[in-house]
Amino acid sequence: MKRAVFLLLCGLVLPARSAELPGDACATAHPLATEACLEVLREGGNAFDAVVAASAAIAVTEPTGSGLGGGGFWLLHRDEDGGETFVDGRETAPAAATETMFQSADGKAVAERSRDGALGAGIPGEPAALVHIADTYGRLPLAQLLEPAIRYAADGFVVDAKLAATIQGNLSRLSPAARDILAPDGRPLQAGDTLRQPDLARVLKALARRGMAGFYEGEVARKLVAGVRAAGGIWTEEDLRRYRVVERAPLVTWFREYRIVTAPPPSAGGIGLAQIFQQLEALGWKDDGSTASRHLMIEAMRRAYRDRASYLGDPDFVDIPVGRLSSRDHALQLAASIRPDRATPSAALPPPSEGGNTTHISVIDREGNRAAATLSINLPFGSGFVVPGTGLFLNDEMDDFSAATAASNAYGLIGSVPNRVAPGKRPLSSMTPTFVEGPRGALVIGTPGGSRIITMVALGILGWIDGLTAAQVAALPRYHHQYLPDTVQFEPGALPEAQQAQLRAMGHVLKQLGPDSLNLVPGSYGNLQLVSWDPKGGKLDAAADPRAVGAGTVQPR
Repeated sequence: MKRAVFLLLCGLVLPARSAELPGDACATAHPLATEACLEVLREGGNAFDAVVAASAAIAVTEPTGSGLGGGGFWLLHRDEDGGETFVDGRETAPAAATETMFQSADGKAVAERSRDGALGAGIPGEPAALVHIADTYGRLPLAQLLEPAIRYAADGFVVDAKLAATIQGNLSRLSPAARDILAPDGRPLQAGDTLRQPDLARVLKALARRGMAGFYEGEVARKLVAGVRAAGGIWTEEDLRRYRVVERAPLVTWFREYRIVTAPPPSAGGIGLAQIFQQLEALGWKDDGSTASRHLMIEAMRRAYRDRASYLGDPDFVDIPVGRLSSRDHALQLAASIRPDRATPSAALPPPSEGGNTTHISVIDREGNRAAATLSINLPFGSGFVVPGTGLFLNDEMDDFSAATAASNAYGLIGSVPNRVAPGKRPLSSMTPTFVEGPRGALVIGTPGGSRIITMVALGILGWIDGLTAAQVAALPRYHHQYLPDTVQFEPGALPEAQQAQLRAMGHVLKQLGPDSLNLVPGSYGNLQLVSWDPKGGKLDAAADPRAVGAGTVQPR
C-alpha cells in the first residue's frame, strides 16, 4: 500500500536507486531535535520516522518557529522505487472565516487582528501530518517517534541565547498562559534556565496514544475550542474534526544537469525557484561574484515574486496555471525584460500575462530515503496565544492570507484575490522544502525566513551545485528582492561597498539589515538546514546554519 501511494503521486521519470550509504544524516535548528532524529534512526526507523520525531522535538525545543499549534510541508523521497510525494499539513481557515474578517469598516487591512491573539489562528495541521506520515510511510509506532519530544517537554531543556532573546522581544504580545510558560513568576526565561512544558507533554501523550483522535477530538479538542472562542476566536469542534492532510505531486524543474524537486502550491516556493533558475539559465548566468551577476540574480528574484503576488493561492480553491508559470517559455519572457545595465523598477514591470518565523529539517537515511520538512507558526510564538492547560502556541497563519487587495502581510508580501480568506482554505506560503539530484549527488535543503525563504534556498542550491560543502553553503552571505517593497535586502558582508555603489548606480535601492533578535549574528536572517550525499566520493555531509544554534550531524552505520 505504501509503495502504491508514492507511485500514484509521482507520474514522472524517477532517478536510479542510490547505493547503500555509509550512515544517516540529519540537520535541524536545535541539537536536541537532531538527536531525536538520529535516535529514531539508530532504533531502526527510516527517514520518514526520523522527520516525524524531529518535527515533534523541534515543536518543543524551538517554540518560536513551529509546533503542534501550527502546520507545515513535508517532502518525501523513497529510494526503493524513486517515489516522491509532498505532504501538505498547512493550516486551514475555520468555517466561520470571511473575506473581510481582518478589514476595518472602510475595507482596509487591520494587521493586529490577523497577527496577535486567537482570531488569527488557523486550524493546525502539524499533528495530523505527523500521524499520517508515521502511519503511511514509517516503520516504528507513533508513540516511539514522539517519545523524545515528550521527554524534552516533561523534563525540560536548557534555554539558549537565541530563545531567551526572542522571549524578551515578544513578551508584550503573549497571552497570560503563554507568559506562564516563558516568564514564570513574571521573570522571562534567561539563557541557561530550564524550560519545562508539562501541558504540552500531556498533549503529545494524547497524540501518541490515540493518533488523530488524540488532538482533533475529545478532551484536547474541546479545551482548544473553548479557549479560542473565549479569547475572540472562531474555531469549532467540527473545524478540528474535518481537518485533513493533503498529498500532492511535487513540482519538478531543472537547472543545468540538476533535477530539482520542490514544493507545489499552496507553497509559492517551487514556482519561485523554477522561475529564478530558468531565468538565470536563459541569461547564461554565472556566479562569479561580480556586480553584473548580482544584478541579474536580483532582477530574476524581482520577477519571480511579481508572479507570486499575482497568481498564487490554495490550488483546491483557485485555478493556478502551474505549468505555464513554471515553464521555460514563461521564464524566457521574464528574462527578456531584464536589462543588463539597469534595474527595472517594480512598478514598471509589465503586468502579468493572462492565462517567519519557521523551522526546517533535512534527513537522509542509510537506505537513501530523504525527507525535507519546513514547519511554521508564522511570527515568533505564532499568535502569542496559548489556550490554558494545553501548552500549545497557536499559529497566526491567517495573516498569510490577503486581508485586502494590495495589503501586505507581516513579511511585506503583497496579496491579491487568489489568496483571499475563505472557509477551509489554506493560505499561501513561502515554505520551500527541496531535493536536488545531479552530478554532485543528492541534496536535501530548506530554511525558515518568511518571504526570504525562496531566495535563500535558491542561493544555497546554486552554492552546492558550484561545489561548496554543506557548511560553506549554510554560511553563504544572503541578499534578497521580493518585488515589493522595491528594495534589495542584504546581510552585512553580502555586498562589498564598491559593489553597493555600482548597484545603486544601476538603479537598485539597497537596505542592509540591522540586528535581528531571531538570530545570534546581528543583521543576519534565515536558518538553513541541509544534508547531502556524494555517491562518487562516498561522503555524507550535514550542516546547520551558523547564524543560529542548530546541529547538522552525520551518524556512521
